[in-house]
Parts: sequence; C-alpha cells; structure tokens
Amino acid sequence: MLGFLKEPVVVTAKINVSLVALTVMGLISRLWGLCYPRAVVFDEVYYGQFVSLYMKRIFFVDDSGPPFGHMLLALGGYLGGFDGNFLWNRIGAEYSMNVPVWSLRLLPALAGALCVPLAYQILVELHFSHCAALGAALLILLENSLITQSRLMLLESILIFFILLAVLSYLKFYNLQKHSAFSGSWWFWLLLTGVACSCAVGVKYMGLFTYILLLATAGLHFWHMIGDQNLSNVSLLCHFLARGLALIIIPMGLYLSFFYVHLALLYRSGPHDQIMTSAFQASLEGGLARITQGQPLEVAYGSQITLRNVLGKPMQCWLHSHTNTYPIRYENGRGSSHQQQVTCYPFKDVNNWWIVKDPGMQQLVVSNPPRPVRHGHIVQLVHGITTRYLNTHDVAAPLSPHSQEVSCYIDYNISMPAQNLWRVEIVNRESDTDVWKTILSEVRFVHVNTSAVLKASGVIGASLPEWGYRQLEVVGEKLSKGYHQSMVWNVEEHRYGKSQEQKEREVELHSPTQMDISKNLSFMAKFTELQWKILTLKNEDTEHKYSSSALDWITMDTNIAYWLHPTSGAQIHLLGNVATWASANAAALVYLCLSLWYLLRRRRKIYDIPEDAWQLWMSAGGICGGGWAVNYLPFFLMEKTLFLYHYLPAVTFQILLIPVVLQHLSDHLCRSVLLKSMFSALTVAWFSSVYFVYCTFSPVTYGQPALSLTELKALRWKDTWNILIRKQ
Repeated sequence: MLGFLKEPVVVTAKINVSLVALTVMGLISRLWGLCYPRAVVFDEVYYGQFVSLYMKRIFFVDDSGPPFGHMLLALGGYLGGFDGNFLWNRIGAEYSMNVPVWSLRLLPALAGALCVPLAYQILVELHFSHCAALGAALLILLENSLITQSRLMLLESILIFFILLAVLSYLKFYNLQKHSAFSGSWWFWLLLTGVACSCAVGVKYMGLFTYILLLATAGLHFWHMIGDQNLSNVSLLCHFLARGLALIIIPMGLYLSFFYVHLALLYRSGPHDQIMTSAFQASLEGGLARITQGQPLEVAYGSQITLRNVLGKPMQCWLHSHTNTYPIRYENGRGSSHQQQVTCYPFKDVNNWWIVKDPGMQQLVVSNPPRPVRHGHIVQLVHGITTRYLNTHDVAAPLSPHSQEVSCYIDYNISMPAQNLWRVEIVNRESDTDVWKTILSEVRFVHVNTSAVLKASGVIGASLPEWGYRQLEVVGEKLSKGYHQSMVWNVEEHRYGKSQEQKEREVELHSPTQMDISKNLSFMAKFTELQWKILTLKNEDTEHKYSSSALDWITMDTNIAYWLHPTSGAQIHLLGNVATWASANAAALVYLCLSLWYLLRRRRKIYDIPEDAWQLWMSAGGICGGGWAVNYLPFFLMEKTLFLYHYLPAVTFQILLIPVVLQHLSDHLCRSVLLKSMFSALTVAWFSSVYFVYCTFSPVTYGQPALSLTELKALRWKDTWNILIRKQ
C-alpha cells in the first residue's frame, strides 16, 4: 500500500530564465531608493489627501474617476500603518515620520515593474520571436517616463499594468481557442481578461479605451467564428454567452463592487458632503445625519421644514427669507413690488424654516393624527419667523427680468392681492398618490395663479447686490422654459409643529428635532448618485504651468518638473526616453506606410509576403497600433487640462510596435545575408543609443545624484523643456 514511497517524488518545471531576469530587473529599476525623495512629489499632494480620508473613513468625491485606484493607494498606506495624519497642502513638503513613504509608493512601483515581463509575454503571444519580445521588454524597462511615474504615489503605472494584463490575457485566451476551447485554462484567461478590464476602468476612465478595443477585437473574432461551418449553432451560442459573461457581466459586477467597498469604507461625513443630496448626506455618520436623525418621514399640514435646492452647485442653498424688502427701484431703474425678500441662502439659518399650511384652515400646527401632503395637493408656505406667505406675481425678478419676482407677501392695502397658493409636484414619485417625504422626495412648487415654478436662479447665475446681502436669487420660472434641477427642492430638516403662538413657535424653530424615524438609502441609489456626480462634477479647468496639448506629446515638446530639492538642486522630471519615443513614432509611420502598400498590392493580386505573415502583421498592428490610437486620439476631443502623463498608456502600446516593425523588416525586406547582418548591427547601435539616453536622464528620473548647473543645462535638449536651474 505504501509502495509509492519506494521511489522519490520528482517535480519538473519549465522556467523561462529570460522572463525571470526581466522581472528582477524591472523590480530593481522601480524599487531602488523608493523612499527618495522623502517629500511630496507633484500629484502625491492630490492623491495623498484621498489616502488620508480613507484612513479616517471620511467620505469624498473625486471627479477624476472611479475609486479603485485610490483604494489601492490607501491599501499601501494601511499596510504601512498610516494613520492619515498629514497635511497634504504643498508640493515639496517633507513627510513626517508617521507617513510610510515606502508602503505608499510600493503598489505603483510593483505595477510598473510587472509591466516589463508583461510586454515580453504579449509579443510572445502575438507569435513574434524571443528576440523581439526581449527587445519590447527592455524598451519598457529603460523608458524613463514609465520609471518616474512608477516610483511615486500615482495611478498611471497601475492603469498601464491592468491594461497590459488585459491584453495579454485576451491573447492567451484567443490562442487557446482552436485546441482547448472551454478548458480550465481557456476559462481562466477569458475571465482574467474581463477582471483586468474592469480593474483598468476602475483605476481611471482612460482604461475604458483599451476595454473598448478588446471588446471590438473579441467581436471581430466571434464574427469570424460565425462563418466556421465546423461549429454548431449550440457551440456558437455557448461561445457567445461565455464572452458576454466574462467580458461584460463580470466586469460590470466588479465595477459595482469597487463602489460598494468605497462606500462601506467611507461612512463618515466629510467636506465633500455638500455636493450630494440631502438623502445621501443623511446616510453618513455625523454631519447632516446628526441633525436629521429621527425626523418625521411624511410631511404633513403644519410641518416645519427647511427646503434645500437639489442642484447643489456651485453651492448648496436653502429657501430663505428675512424682514428686508426689495428696493422700490433697482439700479437699472426698474421697479419692484417692495415685498419681503425671498432668497436662497447657502448657510444654515433659522430664517430657512417654513411652515406647510392648509389653505382652508388657519392652524399652523400638525393635527392628531397628522394629515400628510400628497402629490398634487395645494399648500401655502408660511415663513416661520416673519409668518408671511410665500408669494409670486407678475412683477419682474431683480436679476432675471424675464422671470417673476418671488417674495413674502406684505399687504400694503393697494391693488396687489396675495397670490400664495402652490401645488406640490413630486418629481421622483412612483404614483400620483405619493406622500411628500422628508429628504427622499424631490418636489417642484407650481404657482396656482401663474403656473410659474419656484426656481433658485441664483444657483446658476449671479448673486443679489448689497441690498440682498449677496444671497442667491429665487424666481418664478414659466414651465414652458423646460425642466432644470434648480427648480427642484427637497425637505432637509423637518419637525411636526406644536406651537400655535408665534413666540412659542420661534423657540420651537430654534430647538433640535427629537423623533425616531430613520431614512437609509440603498446601495444602488447611493451608487447611482455618486456615479452621476463623478461624471458631471467638473472642477474649473485652469491653465497649469505644466499643462500641454495632445500634439506636444508625440514629439515630447513638453515635460513636467515633479520635484526640486530645496538646497542641492536635485530634481525629478517626467521626461520620456527621446530615442525610444522618436523610434516609436518612426515605427508607427513605417507600419502605416507598409500596411497601405501591402493593401494596394493585394488589391492587384500581388502578395509580397506570405498569408501567415500578413495575418501576423495585421493582428500585431491591431493590438499595438490600435492600442496607441484609442488611448491617444480621444484627447483631441476632450475639454480638460491635459498633462504629459495622459499619453503614457498610448506610448506604451506604441513602444510595443517597435520590435514588431523591426522583426518584419528583418524577415521580409532584408533578403540577403549581408543586409540582415547590417540591419542587426544597426539595431544593436540603435539600442545602445536607447540605453545611453536612459543613463543620461536617469539623474532626473530618480532624483539623484544632484547635478551641477552645467550638467543641468546640458540636459535641456529642447528649448521647450523646463529644466529647473537655480540662479546664482
């Protein structure tokens, strides 16, 4: 029974020494001196703030993209024991001892290092030679810009890693298609393709470009499968469903999971709350939740409420009034009603409180049992402190003369009767009998007499002059002018009024609410709102010293000074390897010209290269050239501040095209032994120049050693480069 112990157990394994060596060299190039400089470098000042907020579990919104990349950086901080206590307010600020610099920079560095063996394997899976694959990996290894970006707490190296992993996984899956369909390894690489694509998109939306490229490639390959008569209809359906599951369903689910973890981690109120809806804010611990916890859910006649404008940008504001009146005449000579001012006020204030009144009754308290207000009900809104009714009439608004003035009505005993009836319309209702709910319901107030809608026009326009205390204008807008979020309001703070006497009511309005009804948003509701904010919330784009245009990137006419030592003059710059970038441009041009030449000749039934070489040429171009195009050309359509690092995913694909073109030229255009020998010698000389440029610029890639003024001036190979030289 134990006979198997008589023979030794032998395990054999194939080890690609080249792949191991490339991985080790990649790790050394990215991890060496990772803690240097121990200071905030360029966009570390930006991402570091989010890492600190993760450590403190404080909610934030970043309009630059999804949260997965931020969570990976935060994971590095967590593993290093970072407590989040550091003030990220200045580039060049020295890190305090509680900041684990090595851990924070570790994951980007590892991702950058692993891009080297990934480049090698991609060329192998494209069926190019070991020499071409080795060349591709070495070019990535010696690319100064990729090294710089990998060694800092930034996201581009992580993005490029997942992009290359997705491409490699799809190529491995595709190569298994003919002989091992639906095998374990086939499923593994197909699923990994979808996971890597989702991770790339989760790091930055730029990952979407490569995801679309792979979806298009998979679609083209499946189209060819449809024409294969050896595959049955059932087999085709299984292939289609497998691809749909792995490349669409699973990535979508994984993308949702990033937000789920993000929201689960960030459960505390923070500085970014104000751009979210009241319902979202109330779901966070602290902040608005402390004020709204336990409020009555259903708004009833007699309810005391504050009304927040749903738009919430550029600032949140609440419907507000005070005893001051509109001036009899405005600066431009137009007249007003001289009624009590109604504004939208961007701060909490007792003058933000209103009472919902039944027009048919005089009482301003909630009856027992409460009578809830429903969609379509007519109400009057009484200002809590001044007890005047919200009113609008056919008088031009102060800043928007084509809209109606909104006021609190004062009876001057003249021919201007009160018009203070408003119809409640619940915008997000599920039925026409929905009850108006605190925080959850988004409502419009339609004026019964004129059909004007209560609108916070000042949220999207100018503020009132000094007589209006620079508060935001509120108007009555005609329904015919269309729907806008500035016309929608929600109840934020709410209590059931109990005091009929004015003095007692004022005391009540100043006191906190104490009732027991909680309101929780579902994950999907929170995800939808947060996703919409990320997509639509845009910071004001300002011209940056190191911003550039997409045209500047191809010829590398720009650079970015990341860091400057305060005394020694040592510095870090984002600069590409000039020899590599110029060669990548040349390779792209050669590929394009040769492809057009081959296509024209093939139309004339002239085949310059074998069919298998043609298919190899086209597939490599589709991945490498297509990867460059989809990651570069969209920037010409973007209205945002652009930087050189936006080009790094595109140039990575373009670099992979260099060995593709070189091998093709060697195999099919150098037909004599002499030509092949000369071409090999030129290739070695060219690669030596790549290594020379890498070594020349490594001091500003790694930030050490510090260079003299003469050496720094010698690095300014282009007049457009901003090499920092201190004045003596």
